[in-house]
Amino acid sequence: MCPDTGLARLSYGQACALLDEHTALRGPGTGWDLHEYRHSALTHLGEQGASPLMLMVKSRHKKPENVRRYFKLSPEAIAEVTSLLAPGDSRR
Repeated sequence: MCPDTGLARLSYGQACALLDEHTALRGPGTGWDLHEYRHSALTHLGEQGASPLMLMVKSRHKKPENVRRYFKLSPEAIAEVTSLLAPGDSRR
């Protein structure tokens, strides 16, 4: 039971069945599974600039190398780091 709503929670199997039912393109068993959905969510967060630490908190990964694949630097962040190495930069 959900402590906030008092409603029964879905089991893992029920959640898998619902996700498959609503994402299947070629019949039952062809939709997303929960593991793919989790990876997709982390990828989107990484693309939007979430830090590796935030991805670890959200995904409950214990090791930074496990979330590295989701961490995508924005072009702005890459330009900022590159500017630190630019000739004539007084911050070197």
